[in-house]
Amino acid sequence: MSRFSPFQPEQSAFQGLPVFARLVLDVVDRIPPGRVMAYGDISEWLEQGTPRIVARVMSTYGSEASWWRVLRADGTLASEVQERQVPLLDDEGVAWKVRGHRVDMTVARWSPAG
Repeated sequence: MSRFSPFQPEQSAFQGLPVFARLVLDVVDRIPPGRVMAYGDISEWLEQGTPRIVARVMSTYGSEASWWRVLRADGTLASEVQERQVPLLDDEGVAWKVRGHRVDMTVARWSPAG
């Protein structure tokens, strides 16, 4: 059972997607501007899946959510989306360790628990 507050499927913006994908994307859409979560943060919060499975959901369905706010646990960006992700994170004022390469996870990491 997930620690995340369950949403009503009929209220989800992600109708028609597999349940786990809807859960992941619902968490992602709650990440505030300028904050981020790692793939593993999401699987840990949901108490299901793995970082790889969350990454797979993001690569398959992520365009439906605020995908740029999800990255690797060390704050690095996936090379295949880095060019598009950096300006989006910059626009939100994310804290960088190395601008364009590594987000400062000690400052920018967000938890749904608050």
